[in-house]
Amino acid sequence: MTRHFLDLWALSPEDLRSILDDAHARKKARLGWPKGRIDADAPAKDLVLAMIFQKNSTRTRFSFDAAIRQLGGDGIISTANDMQLGRGETIEDTAKVLSRMVDAIMIRANRHEDVEQLAAASTVPVINGLTDKSHPCQIIADLQTIEEHRGSVAGKTLAWIGDGNNVCASFIHAAPKLGFSLTIACPPQYSPSEADLAHGSGAKITVTHDPKVAVAGADAVMADTWVSMGDTDYDERMAALGPYQVNEALMALAGPDALFLHCLPAHRGEEVTSAVIDGPQSVIWDEAENRIHAQKSILAWCFKS
Repeated sequence: MTRHFLDLWALSPEDLRSILDDAHARKKARLGWPKGRIDADAPAKDLVLAMIFQKNSTRTRFSFDAAIRQLGGDGIISTANDMQLGRGETIEDTAKVLSRMVDAIMIRANRHEDVEQLAAASTVPVINGLTDKSHPCQIIADLQTIEEHRGSVAGKTLAWIGDGNNVCASFIHAAPKLGFSLTIACPPQYSPSEADLAHGSGAKITVTHDPKVAVAGADAVMADTWVSMGDTDYDERMAALGPYQVNEALMALAGPDALFLHCLPAHRGEEVTSAVIDGPQSVIWDEAENRIHAQKSILAWCFKS
């Protein structure tokens, strides 16, 4: 059976835990190694990963490219301008063609439905590298970062401040699988969807419009840019999200050793102040590095199919 990695809610708790544990182990196993050296087990030896980008990317692009190389495989990168996905050729036809040429497909797409269509027609694993609805790869790296600094995420309380967007949705999806609580502070018009909240059933998930309530006693505080690629309501977002800035005063209300995370790119002075993101509680550079280790574990899990 082909193992697609599309959304965390679709994974069993055991599979999600195993991916996270593997990410920890792979990072530890290559401490001090040159970044181009292949892992000892080389689980992707002789395998090829296609990487398709409908949206620009820094971390997803470099981390997946480095990941497949460290696993012993190779990669092919294509942007939306290089191919006819969903325009001159149907998504289903593209999936069937690529399934004959590569061993897995990672796609960073504008529409979640496109990724689902691609997976439905593909005979090789398809990985969701980001869509308008979710960002599961990012959350594996985020949870890995929290655990390497504070131990198991089970029983901890995480606080999400800002837009209840695709990244927030994947945190919701992971909460019942790994046993952490999540408090979300967002303006009413940027609240997470009812469908996403339903996927968080079984976990303690609280939605509030008061960031002070959300961060109270939290073990980690997360934020994201207020205006993402494709958003056309810049002025409305800036006005609505202004009170949701993570600053020193807000972080002071979190737990005494609370971490700060941001998936980047960051806009200092908007969703977070320089004092917080560049301060001692910030773990954003570990979080960015962990994208490589997380992608490797996701790929290795997919290749077990």
